[in-house]
Amino acid sequence: MKKTLVEWVRSVAVYSLLIVLLYFSLRKAPLVDIWGMLRNLKVWQILILLLLNSFIYSLITLRWWLIVRAEKKEVPFFPLIVTRVAAFGVSYFTPGPQVGGEPLQVLYLQRNCGMTYVRAASTVVLDKLLEFLAGFVLLGFGLAAVFQSGIIFAGGNGSLAVLGGLILLMLLPPVHIILLYRGTYPVSSLMRKFSNNKFVRFFAASERMAGAFCRRHLGTLVLAVFVSLLAAFGMVIEFFFITRFLGIDLSLRQTIVAWTAGWLSFLLPLPGGLGALEASQVFSLGAFGIPAVSAIGVTLIIRARDLLIGGLGLLIAGRGVKR
Repeated sequence: MKKTLVEWVRSVAVYSLLIVLLYFSLRKAPLVDIWGMLRNLKVWQILILLLLNSFIYSLITLRWWLIVRAEKKEVPFFPLIVTRVAAFGVSYFTPGPQVGGEPLQVLYLQRNCGMTYVRAASTVVLDKLLEFLAGFVLLGFGLAAVFQSGIIFAGGNGSLAVLGGLILLMLLPPVHIILLYRGTYPVSSLMRKFSNNKFVRFFAASERMAGAFCRRHLGTLVLAVFVSLLAAFGMVIEFFFITRFLGIDLSLRQTIVAWTAGWLSFLLPLPGGLGALEASQVFSLGAFGIPAVSAIGVTLIIRARDLLIGGLGLLIAGRGVKR
């Protein structure tokens, strides 16, 4: 009886938290407008976007699976896709720059694959580094296109100081991976200057294991980097199809600029980049003469995609935490 009561309380707590997250995320989401925009798309167009998303998530999962499988061969691929979707749901609906679902990935590997917390966390740390690496590579192309387009600085002449700062930011993920390969652990070393609590020691051990992975499995690391870049370019291709389906004709440079603006909006500490995504597209597409109505249409399709995947992920996460 006591166990049943505990399970009931835990279930109520989990689903109450999910409802609160959904409420704060959906209360400002234009659900009626999203439905109206989806009705304007043809069935085959929606199917193409769904197939593209499935392909992108398969690549994202493949990157993580390659890292995990190098350490533990018998880990299956398809259950990791479900875990990645759950992690996205938690990250999307919580404030912050698209992080927060990573503990679910660690828990899955620990509970279902027999990996220790530290080793599981090291695979997630490395997976996140490769995700940022690919994102920052595309960000480099996007920012170069932004400066050339003259959106920020008239005539396309940007501030060298700003451009230099952006280049340094882009170099952080690859430099971090190189340092890990060479046996240097910058993040944990910096954290230990302020504290040496249990979490810092845990992260330091994870970072050391990630470094050991880079040295032992260099071939797998290179393959995972390639897969990560492929997934990132897949996101740009998906954005291209969204704009074309809405009758927006953009050049390659303009597509990259608009995608970059949207990507940056998700780095703001807002659930799902609410408000920031819309502003980014109205601003960037407006600079190319695209009406605000069309720019909002792009964000509505993106919102529909993210709410569908994020909602599904929250349901999966809720069932996992309940168990």
